[in-house]
Amino acid sequence: QAQLVESGGGLVQAGDSLRLSCAASGRIFSNYAMGWYRQAPGKERELVAHISSYGITDYVDSVKGRFTISRDNAKNSAYLQMSSLKPEDTAVYYCAAYGSSWYNGSPTVWGQGTLVTVSS
Repeated sequence: QAQLVESGGGLVQAGDSLRLSCAASGRIFSNYAMGWYRQAPGKERELVAHISSYGITDYVDSVKGRFTISRDNAKNSAYLQMSSLKPEDTAVYYCAAYGSSWYNGSPTVWGQGTLVTVSS
């Protein structure tokens, strides 16, 4: 059974940087697209960024130029480097794995989430 475990969340100030990590197990990680989603209090979960198995990336407009998604297939890990953080980035961040090499459709595996809080 595939599992995803996020780490790296915490409390930071506006303008700071933070790096989230996602460790995957239980499947051939390199074959699948990965994504980062977030859910702010009182809001629906939204896509932040995703990366195909080939390394092609895409981002939601609100984080373009500030966040970078990456993956290390040798370490079965995905990352989200976040910089110039804003209070509106406060949310629980979830790592997700798709069922194919491209990020079409919905993810099939989710992590438990890690909380990022950005103070003003």
